[in-house]
Amino acid sequence: MVEGTTTRTVTSSDGQQVDGERAYGERADGDAVSAAPDKAAPDKGAGLARASLLMAAGTMVSRVTGLIRTTLQTSALGAGLLASSYGIANAVPMSIYTLLIGGALNAVLVPQLVRARAEHADGGRAFEQRLVTLVLSVLAVGTALAVWAAPGIVEIFLPDAPKSHAAFELTVVFARFLLPQIFFYGLFFIFGQVLNARSKFGAMMWTPVLNNLVLIAMFGLYMGLLAGPDRVQDITPGQIDLLGLATTGGIALQGLALIPFVRAAGFRFRPRFDWRGHGLRKSIVAARWTLLLVLANLAAMTVVSRFAAAADLQLPHAGVGYAAYGQAQNIWNLPQSLVTVSLVTALLPRMSRAVAENRPDDLRDELSRALRVSGVLIVPAAFLFLALGPQIAQLLYGHGAVDATTVAPTGHMLQAFGLGLIPFSGQYLLLRGFYAFEDTRTPFWMAVGMAAVNIALAAACHAFLPVRWAVTGMAAAYAVAYGIGMLATALLLRRRLSGRLDGRRLCRTYGKLTASAAAAGALGWLVARACTGVPVPAGWTPALALAAGGGTLALVFVALARLLRTRELRSLPGLR
Repeated sequence: MVEGTTTRTVTSSDGQQVDGERAYGERADGDAVSAAPDKAAPDKGAGLARASLLMAAGTMVSRVTGLIRTTLQTSALGAGLLASSYGIANAVPMSIYTLLIGGALNAVLVPQLVRARAEHADGGRAFEQRLVTLVLSVLAVGTALAVWAAPGIVEIFLPDAPKSHAAFELTVVFARFLLPQIFFYGLFFIFGQVLNARSKFGAMMWTPVLNNLVLIAMFGLYMGLLAGPDRVQDITPGQIDLLGLATTGGIALQGLALIPFVRAAGFRFRPRFDWRGHGLRKSIVAARWTLLLVLANLAAMTVVSRFAAAADLQLPHAGVGYAAYGQAQNIWNLPQSLVTVSLVTALLPRMSRAVAENRPDDLRDELSRALRVSGVLIVPAAFLFLALGPQIAQLLYGHGAVDATTVAPTGHMLQAFGLGLIPFSGQYLLLRGFYAFEDTRTPFWMAVGMAAVNIALAAACHAFLPVRWAVTGMAAAYAVAYGIGMLATALLLRRRLSGRLDGRRLCRTYGKLTASAAAAGALGWLVARACTGVPVPAGWTPALALAAGGGTLALVFVALARLLRTRELRSLPGLR
């Protein structure tokens, strides 16, 4: 539900960050990006461009199949208490994985792996074997303990009270099936990073599609052959077995599918437990701030999950709780994963070199350009969600066990998240400025502050809003927390950069983008609203409204942005 950690670089359905030097192709202000006079640069650039294209394609296919999967999941399980029981159990493994070692793996251990390949006499092979052995050992023990402690873990998110006992018991059963995913997540990530260290990026981008295909088949079977229920009390042991085994099986397949690729890349796994004296302890100690950051995010996630589950218990068939929140957030995250994450592919290595070479102006320029280029798509996407959230939710999730009334809260939550996409994306990019300075302490304190704001506002929504609107308010609270966090992060980074962050140009660009997107969103909303009266079959109404409203929003946004001479618009294909 809530992003586990801002430092992780990949999830089972997101694109992996790549350390490379691929330019954006053209600066947002129209100036060509200069290349170093290196004879190998053209070949290197071409290779990185091919890798980036392959990763982008994998990310897109993964996202599309993931969207199909979540649509079928909602059709099969609904958006009420049954869906929340499955959703809570399915979210826990990734959270525990990240807490155990995932944050440290991405923030500290993997850079050590890359450094070992460059500096060690054996090309880093012994270090790789020690690192893989350490990761898999920690995850094996952690997975076993988590399965044993499943009731206690579930009770953190869903209380075992008389009114919630049936849902609690079902969630525990699901959790015992799904918690083994912890190990397979680790297998996938560590083997993926071994490949990335060898500049083999494609496999890690495409194997998540296997998981999505397994789950698409599972939910199709669940709906087509088993006549799945939408109540906790009606689900059968056979249906539980199918959901549990196939869900974990998809993650296992995703991880195991990387084994042939790491072997082909030259990695041979031999367990090595001689961890002392080889730098691993220093790396783990350095990861303490990342671990604390994960804990801060998980604390906020836990509170919101518990409040959302409480809403499901009060209105178990209304779609106003955990499952609806997660569905809305999945849609809301799409532009971030496809736009901002792709920009960070080139951003962080460039910024890190700028810091190492004491070139703060270059660092500032790289960060400013990334913020402005990403805003060209992020800002209109945010207003699209605000204007047409109900139509998007109805089109994607209003099928099977979910009717128009049940899916309405998801649409309203998507609207509540809406404008928060802008600070969410900005915060993600600004934090990379601190990572370029190898500063993980400041991002931790930012996470603590945002978690505190999110928890306080979520508690107020739970206490004072009607049950029907409480979790919608929590979605807005999440957006507000990121708005405050982005402002604080920008101020701290500005101080770190000697009082300059290209603020005038950023404000000017975002002012133009916001004005264009706001006007376009208003017109798109009016057009979509007018389409509700068009005499078409009921099932086509949301599709017609979304197509007409979304098309209007896109065309008007581009026209107004051009009229306002928004130069960053030229970063979009076909609009230079």
